[in-house]
Amino acid sequence: MVQYLVAYITTALVFLSIDYVWLTQVATRFYFDRIGHLLMDKPNLAAAGAFYVIYVIGIVVFAVVPALKSDSVLTALIFGALFGFFTYATYDVTNYATLRGWPVIVMVVDITWGTFLGAVSAVSGFYLTRFITGGTP
Repeated sequence: MVQYLVAYITTALVFLSIDYVWLTQVATRFYFDRIGHLLMDKPNLAAAGAFYVIYVIGIVVFAVVPALKSDSVLTALIFGALFGFFTYATYDVTNYATLRGWPVIVMVVDITWGTFLGAVSAVSGFYLTRFITGGTP
């Protein structure tokens, strides 16, 4: 049980850190220029917090834990990337299908970002958990 908690905490720290830099330093202008008319003046922090808690559980369950069980960083990489791809694609393709004016470039960039972020977070969570706990569950 301790290993799962370590996996969650380490994966969350990596995910939040990288996504924070992306959202505040890299992509802010990109999103604002393309979908600024849809953005709130201030984000709903409770909803954002819920997303991060839930999303990291998904990365841990579907990528980090299987990688720890198989002792395979490749499992973390592939399953983390796939989890990021499918979840971000679900959001973006649905928005493209249902929202007037959802730009294709936002869809492509966001899905690419989710794939990368899922992969890096899962791989990092795998290595950090193994380093801290010294083994497989």
